Amino acid sequence: MQLSGINTPLSILSLTLLSLLNPSNAVAEQHAVSEDHDLEVITVKSQRGLISYMSASGAKSDVPIIETPLSVSVLTQERIEDLGALTIQDAIGYVSGLYNGPYGVDTRGDWSVIRGVSPVQYLDGLKSLYGSYNNVRTNPYGLSQIEILKGPSSVLYGQGSIGGIVNLVSKKPEAETSGQLWGQVGNYSRKQVAGDITGALNDDASLQGRVIGLWRESDTQTDYVPDNSIVFSPSLTWYATDDTKITLLTNWQKNESGTSTSFLPHSGTILENENGKIPSNRFVSEPGFDRYDTEQASITAILEQNINADWQFKLAARYTDSHADYHTIYGWPPEFSEDGRSVKRVSYLSSADSRAIASDAQFHGNIITGNIEHTIVMGLDYQNAYTDNDSVSGLAGTLDLFSPVYGKVDNLPTAGDLIDAPPSKTYQTGLYIQDSMKIAQQWIVSAALRRDKATTNPENGKSESQYATTGRLGLMYLFDSGVSPYASYSESFEPLLGYDAFGNAFVPKTGEQVEAGIKYQPAGTEHLLTAAVYHIVEQNRTTPFNAEQATDSKVISPNGQVQQGEVTVKGLELEAQLAWQSVDVYASYAYSDGYVSQSNKQREDGATLAALPKQQASIWTTWRPETMHGFKMGLGARYVGETSDGSVYGERDGLVVDPIKTTDYTLFDAMIGYDFGQYSFSLQAQNITDKTVITSCLARGDCFYGQRRTVTANVRYKF
Repeated sequence: MQLSGINTPLSILSLTLLSLLNPSNAVAEQHAVSEDHDLEVITVKSQRGLISYMSASGAKSDVPIIETPLSVSVLTQERIEDLGALTIQDAIGYVSGLYNGPYGVDTRGDWSVIRGVSPVQYLDGLKSLYGSYNNVRTNPYGLSQIEILKGPSSVLYGQGSIGGIVNLVSKKPEAETSGQLWGQVGNYSRKQVAGDITGALNDDASLQGRVIGLWRESDTQTDYVPDNSIVFSPSLTWYATDDTKITLLTNWQKNESGTSTSFLPHSGTILENENGKIPSNRFVSEPGFDRYDTEQASITAILEQNINADWQFKLAARYTDSHADYHTIYGWPPEFSEDGRSVKRVSYLSSADSRAIASDAQFHGNIITGNIEHTIVMGLDYQNAYTDNDSVSGLAGTLDLFSPVYGKVDNLPTAGDLIDAPPSKTYQTGLYIQDSMKIAQQWIVSAALRRDKATTNPENGKSESQYATTGRLGLMYLFDSGVSPYASYSESFEPLLGYDAFGNAFVPKTGEQVEAGIKYQPAGTEHLLTAAVYHIVEQNRTTPFNAEQATDSKVISPNGQVQQGEVTVKGLELEAQLAWQSVDVYASYAYSDGYVSQSNKQREDGATLAALPKQQASIWTTWRPETMHGFKMGLGARYVGETSDGSVYGERDGLVVDPIKTTDYTLFDAMIGYDFGQYSFSLQAQNITDKTVITSCLARGDCFYGQRRTVTANVRYKF
């Protein structure tokens, strides 16, 4: 922290004493007195590191959240640890406007819905997932924070959904030697050990290193499904000169898991069944056959070069090589046979590979013109992704979901049965520029523009390219009181390759968002409060060709698709992070209304988006009493409103029915611990009442169970 205006040791000592006497101890904003007695605001980190006041996701540079005219939520490493999050999906469960785990317990990845749709996942500002079911699940232990950027964000990040992005930020080497050893045990036979050490590697600290390792062996709430993992992540930072910094991040990870998501029928889950409820631990695949084993290696290089006092060049590039062996059996269609007990099953075996290069070259500049301070980011990013998925599927008999008997299936597919499918190659190049202008220290105008080209399979003679131009404009006013109202407009695009029913090439799906909100950081406190309302429209969605609506154009494929779909999402989001001497509060509320606003598909127009809760609310409170030094206790509650299956009132299977809706529910989480010197002990639990909940149901006929009670005991040794 740089203390401008503090010029004497006595001034520094006075400020230190004032901060100790302040009821909030080390507040987010402190007032320092300069020699001419002018007051100056200085921003520092929150007392316990639970609140981040900066985010790199919103503007691709470290910008105060209070000066960012769009919705950003940041979870720090300390916050993730406080919540006892075992996965990224766990960690984001208290974020406003985000529904984590919409499709139940799934050991294959971290899923969420932001503003009605699934976000795109990034790691250190670079896209991290390509294709499907071919990447490892990132462990939160290797992260310093998680940044959630809500709403369309293509202008800085390229192709993406209207929901936004989840950017994972890796831990990086530090000069001061520190580390920790962590041991954990829990229910479902969970055993985990991990370690993290960082520090300088030479006398002048120009070379810094870090090593993170983790080993886990565990079962899950689904019978016969493990959740084992090995992680090894060494990294190195080299200050080559005063103006040149190079960081290398490497990661090797291997996960062993299986099919925890089972596509269970409506009957016996959300609807009554004469045989009772299907147990939430029901395994629909076959022991000994089922597995989802993934392995991934990656290396990321980050170059930061100061050109002069006003300009910096930054280059980030990553190469990732992933492989997944996926053997599964699932019930399909998700409905019972005539006996009301058994489902027909389908087997699926795949060997999937993914190799990707992602890079982003940026110039950052700070220019002053009159009373306007310009913060400029302009760059060129590039993605080159290769995916290959060889697979085979077949019938796998039936299974009684109320009294299963396994081992009755013959002729399950093997690796020798895989059908060689042609690989897919995708290239994307984007050129962007953003100028955030602070006018007279009170007005902020942020404008950005981007041009993209996305190409698929250029080597096989069937190359398809799509182009998109997206923009963003934001306006914010900074009141002296710490209140910052804003309004913004942003766009997104998502490539859609292929041809419609008339033989015309698809155009990209496009999204537009209008958002208005208020951010408030009260002076002299650590509090950070945000509120936002938004309206999103996504166009050019595909729908089935309807012959009754055909034009005079020649139909090439009567069973093809047309781009006549549109979705509208609107809502309200509130989020508060509050911190006092001994109490921390993280609270949120969201109202979401997402529906199909245009479609030529029968009975789809007006349908509520599936797996989108109408209302959500949550609060997590941590208490660290001063009179009991080292003791800590946390309690959280998460309310999730009803969700719809995505259909509308009408005829289905010859009957007139209403959409299937899940029941709203509230889950409670808790933590109790004690810090003693270099040791930290804690007991943490999610869903402490062990409530069985259904997170969503889909119109195709299946429902998903949420996470049951999960308890872990932890001991950490920090040095």
